[in-house]
Amino acid sequence: MDKNIDAWLYDIKKAIYEIDSFLENKPNDFFEYRKDILLKRAIERELEIIGEALNRIVKAEPAMERKITDARNIIGLRNQVIHAYDNISDETIWSIIINHLPKLKDEVDRLLKE
Repeated sequence: MDKNIDAWLYDIKKAIYEIDSFLENKPNDFFEYRKDILLKRAIERELEIIGEALNRIVKAEPAMERKITDARNIIGLRNQVIHAYDNISDETIWSIIINHLPKLKDEVDRLLKE
């Protein structure tokens, strides 16, 4: 695999790790998350990094899009966070954290082992 792709996959892995660490000592509670503006912005920033890294991966190797579930949606979220920040739903971000990041983490780990 291209060493740039490896580097971008590691960037995604690191961003997921950062999000996990931000939530480590917090209750798994949407309403608490919603009140913590600093936490929300930190997580949104890491999601931007994930989306940008994935965008670079897909541009460098289009076949990678099929290896990462919802790759286009992840890239789209990055664009939304950056360009349509006023339309970001706390519920959407929370759902991504709870439901989608664990799968992305597994897929990235698998790709890094290939």
